[in-house]
Amino acid sequence: MRKCGLLGKKLGHSYSPQIHSMLGEYEYGLYEKTEEELEDFVNNGVWDGLNVTIPYKKSVLPFCDKCSDVAAKIGSVNTMVRQADGTIFGDNTDVYGFLSLVRKSGIDVKGRKTLVLGSGGAAQAVLEGLSGLGAEAVVISRSGENHYGNLAIHSDAEVIVNTTPVGMYPDNLKSPLDLSVFPDLKGVIDVIYNPDKTGILLQAEERGIPHINGLYMLVAQAKKSSERFTGTEIAEDRIGEITERLSGEMKNIVLIGMPGSGKTSVAERLAKKLGREIIDSDRCIVRRAGMSIPEIFEKEGEEGFRKLETEILREIGKKSSVILSTGGGCVTRKENYPLLHQNGVIFEIKRDTERLIREGRPLSQGNLTEMYKKRAPMYKAFRDYEIDNNGTIEEAAEKVAEVMK
Repeated sequence: MRKCGLLGKKLGHSYSPQIHSMLGEYEYGLYEKTEEELEDFVNNGVWDGLNVTIPYKKSVLPFCDKCSDVAAKIGSVNTMVRQADGTIFGDNTDVYGFLSLVRKSGIDVKGRKTLVLGSGGAAQAVLEGLSGLGAEAVVISRSGENHYGNLAIHSDAEVIVNTTPVGMYPDNLKSPLDLSVFPDLKGVIDVIYNPDKTGILLQAEERGIPHINGLYMLVAQAKKSSERFTGTEIAEDRIGEITERLSGEMKNIVLIGMPGSGKTSVAERLAKKLGREIIDSDRCIVRRAGMSIPEIFEKEGEEGFRKLETEILREIGKKSSVILSTGGGCVTRKENYPLLHQNGVIFEIKRDTERLIREGRPLSQGNLTEMYKKRAPMYKAFRDYEIDNNGTIEEAAEKVAEVMK
């Protein structure tokens, strides 16, 4: 079996092995190497094919005996193949990946002023792709003629492409710029794919601007790399199939709803059904505070509890592939929405108020009908789907699972 993998400095949790397992029959590992180890590994390591990521896309170029025209032109290699005679061939499949992403997005860049944020290896591939599509690309970097301090002179930009790591996990919700500077935006593309919605994409969504993350690009470039590794052509429709499957697996299942509506029970049933980890925000709050929820309310009041709740949601909202059961009142703070939405599909678990469980819930001792009347618009604003939980827990869990399929 051919030995392939991903080469980088700090790889963390990469989705590349999962993607390549769906593309071809070869071993695919992760190779974290320092700058000092790079040359020896490339020249003497046991490998047949490599993908290359930050920060080595330019560094590996001198080790290639031959390069594709596109890799040589942009000076960036993200795919390396050891050929039968032992020589190394370098290619750049990011350009193909980016062109596939633009087509998928439906965003028209031809003739439009397009700001490319960043000037690294990914930016070079994006610029090459934009050139072929007829865009009027302008690079924005931290210094030079066009930088983040003079964005106002580019307020007429119609498309923005982020190639920087700003907003990437674990620095979720950060954004390289404020989109309000650009009144004529027609599209926003972010090559980041974790989180599902970065800070800049959340801004675009709020303004109703077409936008897309980089997951489709990741899968598309992997497809082209796999073809290089094996010499076997892969059907184009595999890109969409793998992207959809991976996206569903990566997204959190977020359960909101009134206290006592059955969120915890639905989460437990879903965990067994889907094999996912459960995180209960109320339990996290209790562990962090070192006291029960009624004790927190008695000592800190509801405001103190809500502040701690937001801190907890900020941390766990960054995760992927988990089931998150939230407290009934998390929707009362608007700042909690992006924390849950960035990586999650949000389900309101709904049960008739007379059937809500009150025990152990400080705010559930009053008039629950009035409480729901007040919170209903908030649940609606947060949720993607409404799940009726007046039947069995199994039925409610199955409805959520069907959506996630």
